Amino acid sequence: MTGPWTTTPPSAYVAVDGGGTSTRSVVVDATGRRLGVARAGSGNPVSAGTELSARSITESVAAALAAAGLGADRLGLLLLAVAGTGSPTHREELRRRLIEAGLVMPVVFESDLLAMFAAGTHVLDGYALVAGTGAAAIRVEDGRQVAVADGLGWLLGDDGSGFWIGRRVVRAALADLDGRGPTTALTSLLLGRLGLAPDVASPRETVAAAVSRLYADRPVRLAEFARLAFEARGDEAAATILRGAGSALARTLHAVAVPPLRGPVVLGGSILAHHPDLGAVVAGELARILPDGEEPVDVRTVTDGLTGAAVLALRRAGLTVDEAVHARLRSSIS
Repeated sequence: MTGPWTTTPPSAYVAVDGGGTSTRSVVVDATGRRLGVARAGSGNPVSAGTELSARSITESVAAALAAAGLGADRLGLLLLAVAGTGSPTHREELRRRLIEAGLVMPVVFESDLLAMFAAGTHVLDGYALVAGTGAAAIRVEDGRQVAVADGLGWLLGDDGSGFWIGRRVVRAALADLDGRGPTTALTSLLLGRLGLAPDVASPRETVAAAVSRLYADRPVRLAEFARLAFEARGDEAAATILRGAGSALARTLHAVAVPPLRGPVVLGGSILAHHPDLGAVVAGELARILPDGEEPVDVRTVTDGLTGAAVLALRRAGLTVDEAVHARLRSSIS
């Protein structure tokens, strides 16, 4: 898309962080000041589908512009940091919806992983490790994503992710119910989440009811049960799952690590951002992955990538994002 403005310079830029749960858009000026922000439904085309993703992004952008009191003619560009935006089908659907909404402007796409890194730091070199529904790690050099590991989706990878943990929680609980595994507190937690009461007289009926409800939903929704592993404090099965997740995430980071580059390391995604115990496990592995430094590795945790998307939008517009601008973006958007 090309912008409608010809002689009047742009006064603002819009950035979008499209996640599996919600899509957030923010309008910022060149100094990093927030002008408007809005939220809509899921913007991840991988988990939500092309049509819902495109609709959510369009609604979010339109609402953010309305909050800022600006029209599309005043925007320099729209930057999208959304997983799966490389799909031609998604780009075409998004293009159509934006035009229909009168949102004609230059549109650029960036990695959601790179946005997560940029949310944590203004420097141009380092690493990001993201674990939400999925999981991946990247190495960043000169502001560009130069290496990536995992991020292969729930069926083929995403080791240590919410899905990875949630699936193991469900398997441990079902194994407990039918006698294949040890007793675990995860069982009662899972049944509670499913709205089921254990049938002591006929455990198999309980298993059948649980399996029926689990198979009725999309497989990726197993990620929602990951939180049970964190709730079952002191349970050995849950502890084993979380130790495995920490090790898996450390291996993913190790795959992109180049020891001369020590960081910063930005941790993001709902699993790492909201469960500091697991983040601490990963951080503890960094001394082994990135050895021989005089100072500890700089580890930073962020809750979402919207600030990073705004950083990338300004950079793609040719503007410099130094420490002061980054701090202004972070405080303004949060």
